[in-house]
Amino acid sequence: MLAGAFMMPSSDAPDGDEDSGLPDPADHSRRTPASPPSAAPDHPRRDPSSPSSATPDHPRHPSAPPTDGDPRPESSPASPSSPFTPPPSPHPTNPTPQVPRSMAAPSRDGELRRTFPAFAARPADDTRFAESWWGNAWVTALEEGALDVKRLARGRGYAQEGHVDAITVTPGLVLAYVRGSRPRPYRVQVRLRTLDDADWTRFLDAVAERPGHIAALLDKEMPQSLADCGVPLLPGPGDLDPHCSCPDRGHPCKHAAALCYQTARLLDADPFVLLLLRGRGERQLLDALSRLSAARAARAAQEQQPAPVAGVRATEALDPERRLPPLPAPLPLPPHPEQPPVYPAAPGGPDPFALDQLATDAAARAHAMLGTGRDPVAELTLWQDAVRLAAARPGSGLTAATRALYASLAAATDRTPADLARAVAAWRQGGLEGLTVLEEPWDPPAGRFDRARPLLLAADLPAFRPWHNRLTHPRGHVQLRLGRDGLWYPYESEPGHDDWWPRGTPDLDPVGALTGLDPAGALDDLGFAPPEA
Repeated sequence: MLAGAFMMPSSDAPDGDEDSGLPDPADHSRRTPASPPSAAPDHPRRDPSSPSSATPDHPRHPSAPPTDGDPRPESSPASPSSPFTPPPSPHPTNPTPQVPRSMAAPSRDGELRRTFPAFAARPADDTRFAESWWGNAWVTALEEGALDVKRLARGRGYAQEGHVDAITVTPGLVLAYVRGSRPRPYRVQVRLRTLDDADWTRFLDAVAERPGHIAALLDKEMPQSLADCGVPLLPGPGDLDPHCSCPDRGHPCKHAAALCYQTARLLDADPFVLLLLRGRGERQLLDALSRLSAARAARAAQEQQPAPVAGVRATEALDPERRLPPLPAPLPLPPHPEQPPVYPAAPGGPDPFALDQLATDAAARAHAMLGTGRDPVAELTLWQDAVRLAAARPGSGLTAATRALYASLAAATDRTPADLARAVAAWRQGGLEGLTVLEEPWDPPAGRFDRARPLLLAADLPAFRPWHNRLTHPRGHVQLRLGRDGLWYPYESEPGHDDWWPRGTPDLDPVGALTGLDPAGALDDLGFAPPEA
């Protein structure tokens, strides 16, 4: 009954498939008399040095309990030979193998044992199994040490199709189950020589010599220089020793080749897998590197002579007879402010053009302070400085970036963007004095303001209505405002609306200010006739 329970059903595999238990014609010359092809289907080859070599020479049933180092789960379904269920027939008609989804035991992982889940299938056109230089070195060692290119190609196909189950890595050993054409997967091992203590000492010294090596390892990178430190980290041709429970005598068989290709993907993601294969775990290595770096720093601090403290002794500094040396001559003033660096645009970050504008403004202010000894912006209020910054932005249209700047400055000064836009127009018309004319009406003394009305009447214009320092056209289209600097600032508004905006260029002559306001003749409907030259 037990023999029948563990008997495998016959498999109709394609010709030449090692999983079928039949000899491959290409391997016939490599078969030994001790292992005839007829014994292959029911008695797969076992590795004498395998941890399970003491078990009978037949493959493990998928539901049998795993041995030490076996990546199958520790808890499994009841065996078919359980006394609570009748044993199966020695010759089942429709066998349905019960293969668990994962035969790994990650709960048994520790410092010197790591289990990685199975990789998903890859596209057929994606033939690269390594992206890093150390992963490619692993693939090169596999391919240069292989005796049959066809088995490598079939193993690569197995790896691409996701036939390799979860992979367990321990010092000197990579273990996994690989599914072939039979229902029962094959147990595959790939062995690699571990490093001795002298090799590890040389490796740790090479890593600790350069802090960049430690940072690269923590970032899951393997510096190329570590491969040239005299320690055989990476395997060479013939260093990989594969073992498989299948009857194929190839070196390697396609199941072992599939495991080697998938191991290269593990090395790509984490070079500490290679170091674990060589005998040391990640935490053990990092602790050793930390102790070694601390010891090196302590030795360097002991060997370094104490540097003299720079400065002046207190008795010399407080000596009344001490004379201070003259100050060095100031550096010459640069001819112009330097250009700021280019700021990259980042998602969610500030506008790079606004940063450039602020940096350019700060450089201009610093240059002015070096040349004159005073800051031209220091006496401005918050509102005046906001208007100055907004007016310094080139362009006349309100683009998206300009609207964002106006909204930010207006919110900081408790104003509206419309107020800021009107103030910017006044600043561009006359600077700080133009902003004052916009916001502060005042009563000018007799003289220039009184002479302006006869000059406007002489230019065939109607009588402007006076109010403080302002002269307004009776129809409400045009207005002149006298600044404290003696200039007339022209303003315009929509008819019937008290919405005045600075327009044109200020002038000492009120008629000239109106002439510069609209040289195209749009004021003709107001009865304006510019005097002849």
